[in-house]
Amino acid sequence: QVQLRESGGGLVQAGGSLGLSCSASGRAFRTYMMGWFRRAPGKDREFVAVINWSTGTTDYADSVKGRFTISKDKAENIVYLQVDNLAPEDTAVYYCYAEAGTVQGTNRATTWGQGTQVTVFS
Repeated sequence: QVQLRESGGGLVQAGGSLGLSCSASGRAFRTYMMGWFRRAPGKDREFVAVINWSTGTTDYADSVKGRFTISKDKAENIVYLQVDNLAPEDTAVYYCYAEAGTVQGTNRATTWGQGTQVTVFS
């Protein structure tokens, strides 16, 4: 079972930046991808970014392209999300997720973190 712990949320003025991180821990596991979703007040959960753990290939929601950057520390099982040029509409709870399984390649499943609040004021 993989556990995720996020950190780095906070209160920031529009145009500012934050660095979010999410560390994965547990018994021996294999990570396939890690990424971020967000849920703004009164809205559905929205995909933000994902990174392939083997290839490093990334994908972003159109709304964050050019402003957010996802990266990884493969050795430490940490995924980062650098969020720049923030706008009030980026205010949301940001959730980390990991798609992982056993080192043998079985029991592949998605695990979610508890979320970290990002609030942007103008």
